[in-house]
Amino acid sequence: MGLPALGAHRRVPGLRREEVALLAGVSIDYYVRLERGNLAGASDSVLDALANALQLDDAERTHLFDLARPSRGGGIVAREEGVPEGVQRVLDAMTSVPAFVWNRRLDLVAANHLGYALYAPLFREAPSGPVNMVRFKFLDPAARSFFYDWETSIRNTVALLRMGAGMMPDDQGMRDLVTELSSASEPFARCWRDHDVRLHWTGVKEYEHPAVGRLSLPFETLTLPGRPDLMLSVLTPDPGSASAEGVRQLADWADAQHALSVPADAD
Repeated sequence: MGLPALGAHRRVPGLRREEVALLAGVSIDYYVRLERGNLAGASDSVLDALANALQLDDAERTHLFDLARPSRGGGIVAREEGVPEGVQRVLDAMTSVPAFVWNRRLDLVAANHLGYALYAPLFREAPSGPVNMVRFKFLDPAARSFFYDWETSIRNTVALLRMGAGMMPDDQGMRDLVTELSSASEPFARCWRDHDVRLHWTGVKEYEHPAVGRLSLPFETLTLPGRPDLMLSVLTPDPGSASAEGVRQLADWADAQHALSVPADAD
């Protein structure tokens, strides 16, 4: 960090408070108040200086600003109604790739035909409300075989949920979900205690789908305009790959499942 050595052996790793304050250009007393949550007067420049001093990555920097926002007024407000009709039409128009809309609690609130087929293990119980990705991963035994690398997947999911919790600090539904899972799942409680955060704009999702086998699907995620509580994710397999063939088979399987569910005398 470019700081002079103070000589004494450190009892714990990391910077001392006075060192962080020095690097951020604030007084020790002011930094202690920040640590204790007194962020009401913290300007963007102070938060930037603190993020630089702690060498935060993009997700951690965003989370710091999210945590400070309620003290300065603001925060995302969750809206319980479904996706706008136009968004559902966009989803339905994407017929060759899985796509879905999810909220900051990681509820799957809408999907296209292939999106429902991809996440069939989540929807198999036909719940009355939206299915929740976090609840499925930690409480349903089927999740361990559905997600190719379950351990990595759960860490990423909890980090994403904590990011959402920072964006919606007053959301009772978020608090209830965290309380429920902290009591019901020790793996969740362990991951939650790590305080990791991550962004979710791009990457690769890997599944072991019960109908078509292994799928490795690159994804892109966008926040919906005017609805910061909702995000759209589209999964597009690499052209010519085994996963592209798997998605084609998934479409055939979904069509067959739909045909089986339609009464024979239906128009």
